[in-house]
Amino acid sequence: MMLLGSAVWLVTVAFFWGATNPFIKRGSKGIETIQSSSPLKQFFAELWFLITTWQYLVPFIINQAGSVLYYITLASSDLTLAVPITNSLTFVFTAISGHILGERVKSKKTMFGMLLVIIGVTFCVLDRVT
Repeated sequence: MMLLGSAVWLVTVAFFWGATNPFIKRGSKGIETIQSSSPLKQFFAELWFLITTWQYLVPFIINQAGSVLYYITLASSDLTLAVPITNSLTFVFTAISGHILGERVKSKKTMFGMLLVIIGVTFCVLDRVT
């Protein structure tokens, strides 16, 4: 049962990471227009832009909360499950949230691939539970 609980937390991590990726991308729009006279000033100007833009900062904080949760969950998780679950499902959640924001899914092959990822993760978890 502990393994199933870990799997739920790892799926939550993947959701935090994946669902926030398109929002972080959207929130950082405009950073490419910042120009400064030196690399150091450029760095701080871009950093200032990001920390003062709530559309970037809020999803970034949620994303980092997912990283903290991942770190905590690793203590009680099987690494052979943790990495595949989080990395593969992050892709799925990124595609779904991007679609919700109006990004187009590249093809039906992408949708089919997402379905295969979900099936594969389910088999991995069920294999460890039984």
